[in-house]
Amino acid sequence: MNKIVDSRPDEATDGILITTFADRPDLIPRAYEIADTWPEFTSHEPVVGALLHRVVEEFPQYCVVATAGDRVVARGFSVPFNSVLDGREEMPDKGWDQVLIWAFADLTHARPTTVASALEITIDSGHLGRGLSSRMLSAMRDAVATQGHSTLLAPVRPNAKHLRPRLPMSDYLRELRPDGLPTDPWLRVHAKAGGTIEKIAAASMTTSGTPAQWHRWTGVPFDHDGPVVVPGALVPVHCDLTHNHAVYVEPNVWVRHRVAGA
Repeated sequence: MNKIVDSRPDEATDGILITTFADRPDLIPRAYEIADTWPEFTSHEPVVGALLHRVVEEFPQYCVVATAGDRVVARGFSVPFNSVLDGREEMPDKGWDQVLIWAFADLTHARPTTVASALEITIDSGHLGRGLSSRMLSAMRDAVATQGHSTLLAPVRPNAKHLRPRLPMSDYLRELRPDGLPTDPWLRVHAKAGGTIEKIAAASMTTSGTPAQWHRWTGVPFDHDGPVVVPGALVPVHCDLTHNHAVYVEPNVWVRHRVAGA
């Protein structure tokens, strides 16, 4: 087995153990026993609904889990895919959606994989602010390296961008602290871990619905044409009352991590 145990001296006393799901298959059914902070509308994204729940079952060696005693307190999912087939690239503009679709297509056709991409790291709301996200990222990097990859990509969802939804992502990325690190906390975790920001995934995730559905998901009235700002969204949702639909196209940020693969 290739168990990953996070036991650095300054953090070992917190009782949190991080392993792959492959080493803890008993935790696979419990992967979603986490009080998370994802906005409700993300669960209505079609690729999420179709494929995300299968990731931990099909790729447990690429997924990591943190436990405190018998409680699951964090999960991290990644998937491998083949980036060199015709029409593919390592960092597609369709980001999160595209790599997840490619990963399952490659699994179905038993194709060799060339790279791995992170999908999410979710921390239980009761364990936020304790540095667990950086430890989960480190464990995911180790898991990917153990599978022989030299690169972990990540279509990162900047976790403070929702506070400035009207600001273009390109402008948001130019905002740095005096030490040169990103002002965004989640991008900063990746940068501190050695990741390099490479490009924007302009259409990483797409969620559509009627204005009535969006109102149910967000509590915000969709009663006018044009951009509508909703809680948790990185950019406004575009509403078209004439055609009775509203569409959210989320940009993410591609980050590259070099890992010590075999």
